[in-house]
Formats: sequence, C-alpha cells, structure tokens
Amino acid sequence: MSASISALKLAQLAGQAAADKLGTQIVAIDVSDVFPLADIFLIVTAANDRQVRSIADAISEKLAEENIKSVQTEGIAEGRWVLLDFNDVIVHIQHVEERIFYDLERLWRDCPEVELDLVAVDQR
Repeated sequence: MSASISALKLAQLAGQAAADKLGTQIVAIDVSDVFPLADIFLIVTAANDRQVRSIADAISEKLAEENIKSVQTEGIAEGRWVLLDFNDVIVHIQHVEERIFYDLERLWRDCPEVELDLVAVDQR
C-alpha cells in the first residue's frame, strides 16, 4: 500500500507553503505501510521560533483555501516543534536544534521518501 492521491496532493501543497516561507530540508515520508493513522509525514526545518510559527500559519492558511482544516495542532506557543495533523498528512515543523536531536528521518528510514515538486521562492 502507498500514500493516497489526496495525501500526495496535500503534502505537495503543504510543502510548497513551507518553501514559500523559506522552510528548509523539506522531506515527505510515506508511512502508510507502517503507521495506520496517516499516509505521509512532512518534515520541515525552520531557522528560529518565529519562522516555525510562520510556516505553520502558512500551511494552515494554504490548506484552508482547499477546505482542509487541521484536526490537531500542537506546539504553536513554544515555537520549537509544531505538529499539524491533517489526518492523511502529519506536518512536523521543527527548529534546527529539534530537527537534529530527534532525527525523524532516521526513525522512519525504512519508509520511502515521497518526491515533492517544490518551486523556490526566487524562481517564481
């Protein structure tokens, strides 16, 4: 089994919203075979607390335009690691230090990465 078409589209939209706010190291991991609650984990790095929140807001706004709302949001107040749960896609926006320390890619290394077609802000 692999990620659904709707999950792939949602991850693409969220990933582009993160890239538009200068999020880095944007990685999508297909966890559908091993994690029953979601199809894709999208992981994004931000340089500081303000950028973590800014990326979270941008993703939420972009998906709201498509009538997709987060069912759960955690970590906004702290701004170190924000989790946005959109059912099929769970977005992790992490401060650089949290990204290095928790190394989610290593934890899910047996799962395939999903290729995202992200356009850099300066290429628009």
